[in-house]
Amino acid sequence: MALFRRRRSADSESAVAIDDFWSGWTDVRAALAASVDEGTSVPDDVAQRLDERVRRIHPGLRWEVSRAPESEPTGLTASLDSFDSPEALLAGLDEPASARASYALVLRAGSDDEARVLAERWYRAAPEDAEWAFFPAAPADHARLTRTLAWDDHELDLAHTSVSLRVDHSSGRIEVGVYHPDFMFLPEEAQRGVAEHVVLLAVGEDDLVRWVSSVHPLVDKPLDPLPPTSVPSVVRQLSGTGGGGGWVTLQGRIPLRGALQLSARYPLHRRDYPALTLYAQVVVSYAETDDDRLPAGASASALEAYALGLREMLGSNGALFAQQTVGGQRILHFYLDPESGVLPEFEKAARGWSEGKVHVTSALDPEWRTIDQILKPIRKQLGR
Repeated sequence: MALFRRRRSADSESAVAIDDFWSGWTDVRAALAASVDEGTSVPDDVAQRLDERVRRIHPGLRWEVSRAPESEPTGLTASLDSFDSPEALLAGLDEPASARASYALVLRAGSDDEARVLAERWYRAAPEDAEWAFFPAAPADHARLTRTLAWDDHELDLAHTSVSLRVDHSSGRIEVGVYHPDFMFLPEEAQRGVAEHVVLLAVGEDDLVRWVSSVHPLVDKPLDPLPPTSVPSVVRQLSGTGGGGGWVTLQGRIPLRGALQLSARYPLHRRDYPALTLYAQVVVSYAETDDDRLPAGASASALEAYALGLREMLGSNGALFAQQTVGGQRILHFYLDPESGVLPEFEKAARGWSEGKVHVTSALDPEWRTIDQILKPIRKQLGR
């Protein structure tokens, strides 16, 4: 039986605030679209209404409206292995909503992970709207890197921007220097703002938080200048998607219990799955083992099919983060979206294992403390 079972929290303050936001969407959408079309500020009364509704969801969120980004990289760098079914992969490769929409409404959480969770819930609750694309974090938009940017009464042609990159392999993050020839005419605060904006357009808000440790403006052109659009390729290398990564496996031995195998998604960032805040552990015994009590033969195949079935059943409502195998047992570590109501179905499916005992427990873990502990030996092994 689960240690913690949470029903869908429709009465929670954030859920009510999200419902209220979308209930009032039709009251503001026309005014927002007009401001984008006319290139003017959102009317004060409309902006005030949006400010209040967004603050009710979370005080760390802020909103932006603009033209929908063109079909550029979104800034999301989940590996192919992060898709939990072929259907999810195909859906991820489908035409992006922004390619069909005219306008974009973005909630931005910055580096606040709690606010990012609620932005994701806001996004998942969004209505169908053919004219609008909704984003729970600012997406990358490479087309805007070739246009003129108005910033504090200054206009800069971003086509003249270049960057320098330094990868800190000990932390697995990037230091970015941003150069524009007009920086020499701008105050330092404006230089910093423009530099951060350029990196945001290059990789998107989530990857900026995941992978970029610092952004600093340059008044001298780098010796080896790169276009800002080169930053995503470095991010892909760091994330492992450039080399087919996504999972790391460690092996060892535990006295009296035998061999231990630990496999986990790595690197894993809180931004990879912002809605998944419910930890669920599944422990199963298996019948056929080798001399080290690791699964063998039919049991090994059955365990792989069992885990795949659970992942496909969860879809976007959950993901397998890690699995440990030791002493004739496999422990599967999942995280689920508690607002989806998927937990009872997941527990029922998990108990469908036929080779031995099954034990399922769950508990809210919005800060991912459990998976952080599990990943410690992997980080130590990799020097992170």
